[in-house]
Amino acid sequence: METQSPPTMPETFVNISAYKFVPIEEPAAVKADLLPLCRGLGLKGTILVSTEGINMFVAGTRQAIDAYLEHLTKYPDFDNLPVKESLSDHQPFSRMLVRIKKEIISMGVESIVPAVRTSPKLTSAQLKQWLDEGKDITLLDVRNDYEVEVGTFETATPIGVDHFRQFPDAIKALPEDAKQKPVVMFCTGGIRCEKAGPLMQENGFDQVYQLDGGILRYFEEVGGDHYDGDCFVFDKRVAVDPSLSETDAQQCYACQTVLTPADQQSDLYRPPHSCPHCFQTPEQKCAAAARTRTEALQSAVDPLPGSIAYDNVRPMNVPLRFDQKRVIDFLVAMHATLDEAFWQERLDDQRITYKGQPITADTIVRAGWRIEHLTPQATEPPVTADVKIIHEDEAIVVVDKPAPLPMHPCGRFNRNTLSYFLSLVYNDYQLRQIHRLDANTTGVVVYATKKRHSRVLFPQFKNATVGKTYLARVSGHCPDDTFECDQPISTETSTVGTRAVSADGQSAFTSFEVLERRADGTSLVVCRPKTGRTNQIRIHLAHLGFPIVGDPAYGRDLASNDDAETTKQTLTVDDPPMCLHAWKIEFDHPETGKRVTYETPRPEWG
Repeated sequence: METQSPPTMPETFVNISAYKFVPIEEPAAVKADLLPLCRGLGLKGTILVSTEGINMFVAGTRQAIDAYLEHLTKYPDFDNLPVKESLSDHQPFSRMLVRIKKEIISMGVESIVPAVRTSPKLTSAQLKQWLDEGKDITLLDVRNDYEVEVGTFETATPIGVDHFRQFPDAIKALPEDAKQKPVVMFCTGGIRCEKAGPLMQENGFDQVYQLDGGILRYFEEVGGDHYDGDCFVFDKRVAVDPSLSETDAQQCYACQTVLTPADQQSDLYRPPHSCPHCFQTPEQKCAAAARTRTEALQSAVDPLPGSIAYDNVRPMNVPLRFDQKRVIDFLVAMHATLDEAFWQERLDDQRITYKGQPITADTIVRAGWRIEHLTPQATEPPVTADVKIIHEDEAIVVVDKPAPLPMHPCGRFNRNTLSYFLSLVYNDYQLRQIHRLDANTTGVVVYATKKRHSRVLFPQFKNATVGKTYLARVSGHCPDDTFECDQPISTETSTVGTRAVSADGQSAFTSFEVLERRADGTSLVVCRPKTGRTNQIRIHLAHLGFPIVGDPAYGRDLASNDDAETTKQTLTVDDPPMCLHAWKIEFDHPETGKRVTYETPRPEWG
């Protein structure tokens, strides 16, 4: 007859928690002693050691725990270490850590030294008696809000913090009459109360007690009377009930919320990514990412990067048409607003280099050369830096650009540009600019996060399948409610960088719709460019006799545009705005293929 082996019983793990505030001169020596010991015994958990004491949560077999506690008796300072125990049928920790910390429980108030002074302790039996009698006390839960949600004493007042470092500010919000009656604080195991009590006394609370051993000892000694729910613990068990047995609660890996069995049955519980409390639709995730990135961006550009003096090295690549030409001819031709005398001075000062070596005006350049122009200790004109991210996903980033703000390095601007601003907070992507707006134009701009996405977006802009809607405030009252302009635009620029309507220029088409004719002699016009020529809307409106209000280049007699003394391409932050706003944009999303539309708020003038 075959003999059956007895069923294998699940292994029982002993979970201990203990702390003691006691001066430790060499925390590193304690770590060097305890870490190999615990690993050798097969223990797992966390031990925090600092000059103010020791705090531990450790689990292992009965034999291993006993050996560990026996070893601790070799430290005179750890005599009579109060240890709380509970049992589980699995190891609640994933690894063994011994960490040296500034504080074993972080509150950030150096004047509080529990090893020297702490509040009187109240036993579990005494608290139960007070609660049985209905004694007039303030029962104060000093734990974090997410712990309180799992369970707390029936008449307790939560302190209302997300982290214990917020406790010093939180006690200031307690009602003044709370100082006139006994306050009994409690936490999981008592360690937070060791620091909370003295601080409350410093803030005028005269009768402050702490529950000795916290909730866990209360459960152990008197059970769950006057307690509603379970007790959160900082290990894989998540929570224990008044019998100190593990409950069915789980904790969301993403948001740390403790989940009930009902939460765990929800279709929105998708470990480890989300739970019913933090689940977000794709749209909500994109909006949250945009808000986070906007906050980071606004912090990164204060102060303006270009306002801090730096050595500005600007590269210039030599195109094929300048092969075998003099460098001074290349420099003058590539920078229409800067004359030969300007570049000759830079060459004489050895600020123009190739491969780190200064070159002269007569140096013959070759196609493909990378020439560098140095401006030492450069500072840049101020710009408007209120950039907002209105959408972000894995494929695109959509930006609401303010003005004045150049999109990329040009002229006097390098770091005070939209591309540089974005590089400060998008180090996880190398954003690719898909189209551009003038420095003085506000509104929506689209970037691709990867080259493969830009390959889908670029053809849409090139083939005019993108829907672009602008708002413009123009001088004059347009006689027709709708009108259009199909005048070609020159490819050549004037000495100040402007363009004009030209019979031999590139084809261009813009349609217009009047929204409002205002009493001040201006009109609000919707502009829909079908092509994407440089300055197209500005040139077409000026050509029709309705120049854009505030336009520094086309907002006046075009015949004077060659006057470099009065024409400027980029406004200053103190100038009235140029009233042109990229309001909406519509295109096929490069990843989903769906038609998407992004819109920015209308400006104050619109």
